[in-house]
Amino acid sequence: MKRAAAKHLIERYYHQLTEGCGNELCSNSWCASSAGFRRMDNNAAAVKALELYKVNAKLCDPHPSKKVTASTYLESSTHSNRKINHQDINSVRDNFKDVSYLTEEKVFEILDICGENEDYSPLIRVIGRVFSSADGLVQSFRRSKPHTKEELKSLQGKDEDKDEDEKEAASCSATAMEDDSPTSSSSSRLGEGSSGENDVQKLAPDEVSVDIEAVRRVYERLLSNEKIEAAFLNALVYLSPNVECDLTYHNVYSRDPNYLNLFVIVMENSNLHSPEYLEIALPQFCKAMSKLPLAAQAKLARLWSHYSAEQMRRMVETFQQLITYKVISNEFNSRNLVNDDDAVVAATKCLKIVYYANVLGGDLDMEHNEEEDEEPIPESSELTLQELLGEERRNKKGPRVDPLETELGIRTNDCRRPLIPFEEFVNEPLNEVLEMDKDYTFFKVETENKFSFMTCPFSLNAVTKNLGLYYDNRIRMYSERRITVLYSLVQGQQLNPYLRLKVRRDHIIDDALVRLEMIAMENPADLKKQLYVEFEGEQGVDEGGVSKEFFQLVVEEIFNPDIGMFTYDERTKLFWFNASSFENEGQYTLIGIVLGLAIYNNCILDVHFPMVVYRKLMGKKGTFRDLADANPVLYQSLKELLEYEGSVEEDMMITFQISQTDLFGNPLMYDLRENGDKIPVTNENRKEFVAQYSEYMLNKSIEKQFKAFRRGFHMVTNESPLKYLFRPEEIELLICGSRNLDFLALEETTEYDGGYNRDSRIIKEFWETLHSFGEEQKRLFLQFTTGTDRAPVGGLGKLKMIIAKNGPDTDRLPTSHTCFNVLLLPEYGSKEKLRERLLKAITYAKGFGML
Repeated sequence: MKRAAAKHLIERYYHQLTEGCGNELCSNSWCASSAGFRRMDNNAAAVKALELYKVNAKLCDPHPSKKVTASTYLESSTHSNRKINHQDINSVRDNFKDVSYLTEEKVFEILDICGENEDYSPLIRVIGRVFSSADGLVQSFRRSKPHTKEELKSLQGKDEDKDEDEKEAASCSATAMEDDSPTSSSSSRLGEGSSGENDVQKLAPDEVSVDIEAVRRVYERLLSNEKIEAAFLNALVYLSPNVECDLTYHNVYSRDPNYLNLFVIVMENSNLHSPEYLEIALPQFCKAMSKLPLAAQAKLARLWSHYSAEQMRRMVETFQQLITYKVISNEFNSRNLVNDDDAVVAATKCLKIVYYANVLGGDLDMEHNEEEDEEPIPESSELTLQELLGEERRNKKGPRVDPLETELGIRTNDCRRPLIPFEEFVNEPLNEVLEMDKDYTFFKVETENKFSFMTCPFSLNAVTKNLGLYYDNRIRMYSERRITVLYSLVQGQQLNPYLRLKVRRDHIIDDALVRLEMIAMENPADLKKQLYVEFEGEQGVDEGGVSKEFFQLVVEEIFNPDIGMFTYDERTKLFWFNASSFENEGQYTLIGIVLGLAIYNNCILDVHFPMVVYRKLMGKKGTFRDLADANPVLYQSLKELLEYEGSVEEDMMITFQISQTDLFGNPLMYDLRENGDKIPVTNENRKEFVAQYSEYMLNKSIEKQFKAFRRGFHMVTNESPLKYLFRPEEIELLICGSRNLDFLALEETTEYDGGYNRDSRIIKEFWETLHSFGEEQKRLFLQFTTGTDRAPVGGLGKLKMIIAKNGPDTDRLPTSHTCFNVLLLPEYGSKEKLRERLLKAITYAKGFGML
């Protein structure tokens, strides 16, 4: 069906709902003339008309007594009680029938005339006609010339968001649907002879031909009038399906990039997040916007990156409100996936454009990037499971990169500080209903008909992303296990499905690192098998708990300052690479492997690095601002140098030669520039001095050590979606866990077994005892029960601890299964005995045995 015919049918449904057919005996339940019909306002009628058209509902023929056409109906129903010359009104309306696009001047001219006549229906008709037509809207509010840099800066002025309650406009909103000129009858077919095509050649990548300031002024005046506001809503309902069709089937943007003006104009409507838009208008618009080609999305992101934080936040809230509304109003579960909801998916895709605009508009550091490893990470000589089955290996070229990120030429990690915090893009209700196992499957399969929220990681919190990473790691482990089984069957090799480490507790570094070094040299793919640790002379079976203790002991040994691989700063309580360490690069590679294995096997490490280490692991070099937490004393000194108002050369007498001390306290001199000792630091070159000093301290001085460390880390994580999903601060949380221990949250989520329940006497006494412990004792308890003294990602509330009954009153100590976070607690006779036994157990806990 042609669009003009479809639109005509929808209008007939609308008038049937608002006027009726004129037959008093009409039996059509969706006709205003029928006896049982419940009257509805014009907004509801517009929405219902669209629904009736979709289901091809019954449409009444006009009764002979009903001679009123759509236009005469509108005229007769508009302010009929006012004493106005109808001929004058008709002449005013006739004057605007030829308006096919709008300018700021034209809108205000019509508004003034309507104000004088106290009749806004002519303006509503024009708004309905232009804003429901893609062609009309694209041609509206054009600039005569491109924005200057000053005008782009002015875009950052504050919005005046108006959250006024919208009222009914029964006599006016229907006029938005009239078709007074051919321009609004169908969606645009732009490209041939478009007046704006020549302008495109002159526009910069972050410019559009629409006058955004004029659009804002128009919205500011019109949205304050509740009679006019409804026209925008109705027009958007008509506009969006046509635009979606244009973008999906007619490739309209490639023929006329000015088509983007439409989205810029609509997104300036500050009422988009209001309840009236959330049901139909905004979801349909988001679906249309999500069909924009990559180049158009990139241009929108570049344009919006010039907006102020308030304007950026308004757009974020618009899409977030739609996502939240749809999530809360539907019951999503494993059979009804949120991934299948078109509105949520479309809004998330639109939110991605705003997310990258937020990155572009923030504080960017595009220059300081770590160099790639000179030697590629060795791949296994063995075939993968896919290759054994005759399939090509996925992700052979490394981790996934977002296409929009590539188009814009930036990475999230390039942004030191976004325009608005990244946390505002996380949607918690969405995270609660997301079935991560299904979502991960869609992420890996990459089918067009199934959307994965892992492709938009900014909307997910750290807990959800960690679950996605857990699935990825586990599936990789199972894949390696199957490959091993296949090889054992085909080639008769010894079955070795796990990464087995048998270590002596007193020689843990020697045993572990030697074994890992052999594996890294012979077959690095074995590092991606599930870790299985066995302590020599102990009976513990590794279901996770033994591995946790293994990592803890290894970290304690490696970061011991006496070994000399890392230096420890007493002021910051942080470790840093020792630039003058005697250890070879292989040792640092093995430490990187240990760090990667911890993430891969979902173990938390007690590691204390400054944030710059995680930024460097993600590919960014350290800069002056990274010294703030890595070396705050040096940072403060250099900052004072930059801010010094006197003569730096005369007062400070510094040169481009700096001094460091080695392990034995001997001074080592280093020239930041050639013949640095002869080049004084002056007011003119002090920025260069600070930059080169920072470069030396954070990058050059530890280049060999860090490259080896990063290489080991990537041996385990190179095919993982780690970089794709997580930002540096989230990587730290992933490796180190949270130091914030909320034992009340742990009490809320703890489960009970063996006869205990929440109301048992011993359980109440247990929690009273635990809450009375000091901070150190609480950490010891956590270490005793779970194998680590850190909270997992998301806090202790995410830790599933079980307290099980272990017999009646006895002198035996409590025991635990750290693999499963199970505490075996006898039913002690008194609270004092419980406290004494528990303290002794957590204080002297070391080693594993069979119970």
